[in-house]
Amino acid sequence: MKFRELGIIDPILRALEDKGYETPTPIQEEAIPAVLAGRDILGVAQTGTGKTAAFAIPVIQHIHELKQSGGRLRDVSGLIITPTRELAIQIDENIKTYAKYTTVRHTVIFGGVKQHHQVRKLQQGVDILVATPGRLLDLVNQGIIDLSQIKYFVLDEADRMLDMGFINDIKKIIKILPSKRQSLFFSATMPDNIVRLSRDILDRPKRVEVTPASSTAETLEQVIYYTNKATKRNLLVHVLKNPEIQQVLVFSRTKHGADKLVRYLKQKHFAAAAIHGDKAQNQRQKVLKQFKAGQLRVLVATDIASRGIDINQLEHVINYDIPNEPETYVHRIGRSGRAGNSGLAISISEPEENTYVKDIERLIGKRIPVIQDHPYPQTDKPMTAKEKKEWNKEKQRRKQEFFANRKKSRNAGTSRRSR
Repeated sequence: MKFRELGIIDPILRALEDKGYETPTPIQEEAIPAVLAGRDILGVAQTGTGKTAAFAIPVIQHIHELKQSGGRLRDVSGLIITPTRELAIQIDENIKTYAKYTTVRHTVIFGGVKQHHQVRKLQQGVDILVATPGRLLDLVNQGIIDLSQIKYFVLDEADRMLDMGFINDIKKIIKILPSKRQSLFFSATMPDNIVRLSRDILDRPKRVEVTPASSTAETLEQVIYYTNKATKRNLLVHVLKNPEIQQVLVFSRTKHGADKLVRYLKQKHFAAAAIHGDKAQNQRQKVLKQFKAGQLRVLVATDIASRGIDINQLEHVINYDIPNEPETYVHRIGRSGRAGNSGLAISISEPEENTYVKDIERLIGKRIPVIQDHPYPQTDKPMTAKEKKEWNKEKQRRKQEFFANRKKSRNAGTSRRSR
């Protein structure tokens, strides 16, 4: 099937052709016609399945056709809510791509920066608004944004939204939206709290489920190296010496660990930078821009900061720290092998992480091939007293950082609105 067969209008088809897009992904093939027909959507889709286009294209088309028919849009008509700044910016960039031959106006708002430029853009007139929850409610409370005319509402990454403590903000937003609207709800997983939330938002939705969260793309190769804690950085450098790895996204469990790893890689003469929640917004965007332009070979990221990183044909992902939640592994490696492209996901496990690897293999239903031939093999030698002390200290620091980040996320909306 081609995009032309989905009922998409010519201006959007021209934009897709400019990007070389001809064949829709499975979720696009199922969702776009349903949204164009006016159906609410309950989408179960993980990162890398093409879901942004699945909701953005039909919303752009609806609004463009309404404007072409003489309909007057006084305020924002399409609202897309997403959990992180990076993902919000990425969605807005995609909308810019798809809408460039239409009359649709759009912008993005998020916290962590001054609101002046965002407000000025809103005052110029916007049809589609991409927003993070805290900044949206802040501007609504100031009377700058009016949500009473919303016709199309999209909640993206719903499970991540709840993980980050945005549930109360989402409920407040839903209360001020008009009851008569078309709603699209996307989540990588469907636990009970997500199902309950979807029932509050959707009206007789069409369920679109593509690639369960426990599966990985068939075009994505996965391998694992086993090593020791003391030799982990050396092994990473050994892997990066492979000239076929021209650009790579490396995952670190903590912000401190990401910065520390970048300093080490720079000492080894690799062009590297880190992206995480402690970086200023302009720093994060500068690093992302450099990485997308190929000026950086290695981008070290934490899980939350990595949301929204969408690099065309990114072939390599490295799990420097094995995640303790197997679903996180699936999301991480989904940054590679996107939209049918090939990719390679490399994991590096130290002894204390081996149990995490077993959990991951149970989730994905297969064993990850082991690379045996390398200079830093894992040994059965127990940790020394010093190594054990350092490991326990690191575990305690990671635990404290986890709870501090969770508290910070839950309080972020409140603190922003109190200013």
